[in-house]
Amino acid sequence: MTGHAVAAAGAAGHHVVLATGRSIVGMLPVARALDIFPGWAVASSGSVILRLDLGVRAGYVVEDAHTFDVEPLVRLVRASAPDLMLAVEELGWGYRTDARLPDGLLSGPQRVVALEEVWSRPTTRVILRGLGATELVGAVRALGLTATRSGPDSVDVTPYGLSKATALETVRERLGVPRGNTIAVGDNYNDIEMLRWAARSVAMGHAPADLLAVASEVTGTIQEHGVVDVLRSITPGVGRSADTRR
Repeated sequence: MTGHAVAAAGAAGHHVVLATGRSIVGMLPVARALDIFPGWAVASSGSVILRLDLGVRAGYVVEDAHTFDVEPLVRLVRASAPDLMLAVEELGWGYRTDARLPDGLLSGPQRVVALEEVWSRPTTRVILRGLGATELVGAVRALGLTATRSGPDSVDVTPYGLSKATALETVRERLGVPRGNTIAVGDNYNDIEMLRWAARSVAMGHAPADLLAVASEVTGTIQEHGVVDVLRSITPGVGRSADTRR
């Protein structure tokens, strides 16, 4: 159902851009399922911008990848919250960490290494997961980094000043889409800046209260195919299955 709605929106001349906190590895299966090729995608909470292209072996070209030095962050986390789970993104592969995280927490493989190797190379994103993760947001920002809550006990750390919104603005400019023709649909804390950026901002029905508060309207939940309703609303000749809620 969602794939058909995406195809119809594309045929009508709209650019459907995936914007996710996931790594490239976690984003690609979604892009393939929706058949957004050729197209654009934002990964790693705005640190990475991709041009999706089946003509290249990987299926994508990295247009922008912003990185930061990991060592100060890892030292802060291990000194302040030694039990906190931590994963450093390896672009296009997975994650490196100093202790194995439970299966299912990461959108990609993980490699356990010595602490010195965890911070041995710059990265696009670090995931902090566990009780107390959100309490470190202020300290992480004091290091000159972006700390974005991505769940009740989860924080994404990226280079300073980046978000899904900043990456989507870059894509908008490159595509030449008028500022007033932007729509964003989100369902989590890390979508707040994206919804503030969009001319039309839509929160899904299961989104947390913080996101609902910044949205101009609310659509259905995942189970209710809320994204499909939004896509149908901008596609001529395709009826909507339900009205948005406000």
